[in-house]
Amino acid sequence: MRILKNLAMMTPASAFAMTATLDKNPQCGCCEGHAEHLRANGIDVKSVATHDLTLVRQEQSVPMDFVGCHMMLIDSYVVESHVSAAAVKRLLADRSVVKGISLPGMPVGSPGMERPRIKPLVTYTFGGNDEPQVFAVE
Repeated sequence: MRILKNLAMMTPASAFAMTATLDKNPQCGCCEGHAEHLRANGIDVKSVATHDLTLVRQEQSVPMDFVGCHMMLIDSYVVESHVSAAAVKRLLADRSVVKGISLPGMPVGSPGMERPRIKPLVTYTFGGNDEPQVFAVE
């Protein structure tokens, strides 16, 4: 918990200096909305338009059940779809032993899908030593 308090006191740029790469469909607007949410919360994101998202996901071993709109690589992790900046920061702070996290699909009310939320947003882990587990409920 002390790590999270210390990170919260740092400026966004100094807390998360690494650059994330967000692979997205060239025609998708919500992907850029999600990238803007991450940037506004101190995560440096470079968006890359690609028509090869399926191949990129296969290379990163993203389970088909966890596929969403776009995929991001940050540090040694995969972040699939509209995961909140808070969940990404928690993943980085915890150093979880997983391949990545995912908020499957394109849930209404998630970052980048700016409409009123109709149900809780459930983010899952994948690629760890155990079966996928709930990582965050927002």
